Amino acid sequence: MMKQYFIPIVLIYLLVLGGCEKYLDVKVTNGQVFITTANDCQLILDNYSVMNTGYPNDGQASSGDSFLNEVSYLDQSVTAEDRAIYMWNSNALRVSSSPQWRNSYFIIYNANLVLETLDKIKGDGTPQTTIDNLRGSALFFRSYCLWQIAQHYAPAYDAANAGQLPGIPIRLTSDINEVSSRGTVQQTYDRITSDLEEAGRLMATTSSVSSRPNKVAAYAMLARVYLSMSDYGRAQTNANLALQLKSTLIDYNSTEVNKSLSSNTPFVRFNPEVIFQSLMVSTLLTNPGSESTSFARIDPSLEASFNDPNDLRRTVFMKQNKTNNVFDGTYRFTGNYEASTSNLFNGLAVDELYLIRAECYARSGDVTGAMTDLNNLLRKRWVSGTYVDMTAGNANDALVKILTERRKELMMRGQRWTDLRRLNKESRFAVTLNRTVQGTTYTLPPNDLRYTLLIPNEVILNSSLTQNVR
Repeated sequence: MMKQYFIPIVLIYLLVLGGCEKYLDVKVTNGQVFITTANDCQLILDNYSVMNTGYPNDGQASSGDSFLNEVSYLDQSVTAEDRAIYMWNSNALRVSSSPQWRNSYFIIYNANLVLETLDKIKGDGTPQTTIDNLRGSALFFRSYCLWQIAQHYAPAYDAANAGQLPGIPIRLTSDINEVSSRGTVQQTYDRITSDLEEAGRLMATTSSVSSRPNKVAAYAMLARVYLSMSDYGRAQTNANLALQLKSTLIDYNSTEVNKSLSSNTPFVRFNPEVIFQSLMVSTLLTNPGSESTSFARIDPSLEASFNDPNDLRRTVFMKQNKTNNVFDGTYRFTGNYEASTSNLFNGLAVDELYLIRAECYARSGDVTGAMTDLNNLLRKRWVSGTYVDMTAGNANDALVKILTERRKELMMRGQRWTDLRRLNKESRFAVTLNRTVQGTTYTLPPNDLRYTLLIPNEVILNSSLTQNVR
């Protein structure tokens, strides 16, 4: 496994973050740390605990994949902030010191620092291929974070109004005292896609470990981004490019799924399907817990959708919860693409690419291509020799089947919130979410303003940014 390094600039910036005095948390008053070589840049980007973990999960917690029972909801470890997010409270917001907002901007800060350093060391004898790969990697991390933030704090992309709706602060320098504006949703996605396009041109095709981005990761992320924009042509193009370079699927019948299907952590880190490794921050709203102390429990309708006994995902992804050693009728998630039950994987993987391309084929009317991709994926998920290929009578039938399997395959991966935001714009796929807490039922209708979370209040108070509309 790759060694993880923690160099001075990272430590100093983390210490400064505790101040929470200004926009994006802080105001630096003194001191400089010099990053002078390509190796320094690589050390920053290789800091796994900073660059690959702690991505926001409030969207996942709000998406309806899981729920809290009364005991868990009232547990003293669940904060008032958590409860407000869980109930889709109109006034729910995080403090700016929360990792939900801060972590991604810290990664962006590091990426910008690397980009600035690379500009300074041009011509110092460092091989151009090294500089190109580092630059591409930094651009990838910046765009990856911007997209994560946009899924939470900017309205869903809609070509009809993306040029008018407010986007997110886009930081392009490491000067954390620079005042930012929100710009528009269109400008946000233009920056994300342009960074990824450049990253794809610059980076190596493969990397030594999947915590390091590469060309495949850039294409895969572009496919994800364009899907979130409902730009199915570009999503399909980039899914094709990625799958041409990496198309490995795990056979759930094989030992690649770690020691046993019944394990609480059946997948190893950097399993063969993973293209880029990243994890969400852990909160009790999404933490499955253990058999006897479960917090996030799988939504009953989602659990019931795994209705074929030969579908190994039912065994791999879900385990029974018990009270006094007796099954209590609920399940917890155990299909994390990481050997952990708390920090959930939200990175890029081959199975997601097959689903993206299948959906794009269906939307373009290519039923054969759509069902071929879907069947190639599901064949690896069924007990050997039992899978019968799905068929579809028309493109709409194929699309419905693909979206059903997407919901199941990508459960608890941080993608459902984005899917709801885009699919709710199509009345045939619109979903109203419901949660009952202490006898009161709370709802989140399709396209509700609460699908855009509130920006932390300290950020609003210490800047000229406008708060999201309620």
